[in-house]
Amino acid sequence: MLSKKLLVRFATACLFVCCFVFSGQEALAQRDKIPTDEAIIKNGEGLFKEYACNSCHAVDKKVVGPALAGVYDRRELDWIYSWVRNSQALAESGDAQAVSLIKEYNGAVMQPFDLADDQILAILAYVRHAEENPPVEATPATGAAVGDGTAQAGGVPSEYLNVIMVTLIVVLVLLLIVLVIIINFVSRYLKDKKELTETDQEIVNEKFSITAFLRSPTVIGIITFLVVALAAKNVIDGLYTVGVQQGYAPTQPIAFSHELHAGLYEIDCQYCHTGVEIAKNANIPSVNICMNCHSDIKTDSPEIQKLYAAQESGKPIEWVRVHNLPDLAYFNHSQHVTVGEIACQTCHGEVQEMEVVQQFAPLTMGWCIDCHRNTDVNTQGNGYYDKLVEMHNATSKTPMKVADIGGLECAKCHY
Repeated sequence: MLSKKLLVRFATACLFVCCFVFSGQEALAQRDKIPTDEAIIKNGEGLFKEYACNSCHAVDKKVVGPALAGVYDRRELDWIYSWVRNSQALAESGDAQAVSLIKEYNGAVMQPFDLADDQILAILAYVRHAEENPPVEATPATGAAVGDGTAQAGGVPSEYLNVIMVTLIVVLVLLLIVLVIIINFVSRYLKDKKELTETDQEIVNEKFSITAFLRSPTVIGIITFLVVALAAKNVIDGLYTVGVQQGYAPTQPIAFSHELHAGLYEIDCQYCHTGVEIAKNANIPSVNICMNCHSDIKTDSPEIQKLYAAQESGKPIEWVRVHNLPDLAYFNHSQHVTVGEIACQTCHGEVQEMEVVQQFAPLTMGWCIDCHRNTDVNTQGNGYYDKLVEMHNATSKTPMKVADIGGLECAKCHY
């Protein structure tokens, strides 16, 4: 018969095991409440980027705030809803978890978001999907695709002119060597002839003079030709670079680092450049967008103080434009980004790696035309292209390019 003390210990152990099992089941049930529908996940991803959640959070690692993986296992959903909508109010209500979390991050308070429960749930669905399906690092491609901004130089024929010039110089040098060989051979042959006249003998025995050679009309003509050709090449190169500002990297009024914001913190381009998906222009962010984060982050930084000064004065920050197109050229960001699904890096380079942003592509007409000639039209799921694809496939076996749907028409960009 078991002693009373042993029975108490056994009951305690059973209670502990039951609590552990039920707590695990509760966490699992909490995770099961997170949707796995693909449409909801996609909507959550859009909200995650739209509200710049990735500026403070990552799924798999701590950034400014905690990692989001498993947050639905650590916190109740109702608590997450309240925290996202107003974390400061939740802490002021005396919630122990909210107070502890704010204290852990040195008093930093997450800005309030006006989001409905289903929107927050969609974000959590995206977080769960990202947690359970970590990205696989792709093998780098062996060659650069045409139209990515790295393989085309805007149609500038400088390299062809260089080849032509080098070829001409090589040909002239070879001709000169052949002429010298022929002259030496003929001179030796004639010296052996005994029936030469006195005049012929003077010519044969005449010594070579470098001065006379350089003053000869032939040499002067060759040198003149080379000088004129080199000058013409430089003039043509200069004409092709008129208005081209590739590599332009002006000093900005505030030292903003894209490498830090877009690279390290993975803030989506569209969060700051809000018009890129819906308007012709990408637009420069206002002070209010900057203050969404910097009302609490790095408030003592001298550069951030410039933001506060601009906000108090009511005057916009005079950012220096980096990418400029002439007024005669029409370009629509939303058409390329939303419809064409062209990545920002295609035209702007790896901005997330730039401490100071510079103009990556030449942005010349030839560069744009090359892209239109080599870029496939994304027709999947868009009924607008059905008839065009049918007509194209009837006459061609290659994928439909932008050039095939009017991408080379002058009036598309100039009107």
